[in-house]
Amino acid sequence: MPQPFRFAVQSFSATSAKQWCDRARQVEALGYSALHLADHVIGPGHVIAAANHPIQELAAVPAMAAAAAATETLRVGCRVFCIDYRHPAVLAKEAATLDLLSDGRLELGLGAGWLRGEYEALGIPFEAAGKRIDKLGEVVQFLKAHFAGQELAVTGEHVNVYGYEGVPAPVQSPHPPIMIGGGSRRVLSLAGREANIVSFNFNNRAGVLGPDGVANSTEEKTQEKVAWVREAAGKRFGDLEFEIGAYFTFVGEGSDAMAKGMAGAFGMDVDEMRRHPHGLFGSVETVCDELERRRERFGTNYVTVPDNAIESFAPVVAKLAGR
Repeated sequence: MPQPFRFAVQSFSATSAKQWCDRARQVEALGYSALHLADHVIGPGHVIAAANHPIQELAAVPAMAAAAAATETLRVGCRVFCIDYRHPAVLAKEAATLDLLSDGRLELGLGAGWLRGEYEALGIPFEAAGKRIDKLGEVVQFLKAHFAGQELAVTGEHVNVYGYEGVPAPVQSPHPPIMIGGGSRRVLSLAGREANIVSFNFNNRAGVLGPDGVANSTEEKTQEKVAWVREAAGKRFGDLEFEIGAYFTFVGEGSDAMAKGMAGAFGMDVDEMRRHPHGLFGSVETVCDELERRRERFGTNYVTVPDNAIESFAPVVAKLAGR
């Protein structure tokens, strides 16, 4: 049996507390499962412009807390926390507190980091991908130990924490669902072994958003990524949720023109762009059919759309959520 559909919104900014809380309540009322942020620190300037990344105005942790406080059932999360931007013990305590204060609505997304320019702008060493993924693996193991409530004695190349119990205890047992996101074989294999939710993303090996990431996330490449997860997950494969960001979501009027324009921008034919796992183009019925096809092919049941698609995508949520 396939996993039932779930849908989330990813948002980056707000002009006021009221706007942010109203958005969270809107997302909840329209039947979305979760509201996510990303985990980027730098604001406007030449560094973020060179990376082609949208500006994130809000810090993830307080924005997640505010969204949880403004809603009753909406899950909150981050796609994904960069494990180099805060000490693992700080992240663990913040995550456990978020889960406690949201009455168990946290989804804990984790990633190895990728935006080279942001690292450099913040003065954080940008180590080789293998080292960053090794650190991610150690952080995941530490977080699980922290949430277990035993006295910590964790030693490794990247994480060394000992001599105390992790508090507070999270509401969700044994821990909040862990989402691990990325696009390389190594990080997706880690996700297959350790995560509850596997987040398929671009392989941002270039350190910026651009055509390379889109080209390495086609249907064929995504099928290959699923195979990596299957091999690593073994018997637990059927218990995993597969999440994917539909960054290019255009439902209804104008979607044909957007598909054609984006196909030209990325050097694809229009049919290939329409099938791209990180895009959705067409009428409500067309998008529903395409999502069901993708769930059958890839197992992707959990889809995150950008906040500019909250309302246009809502009829898809109404038709498919929970099915």
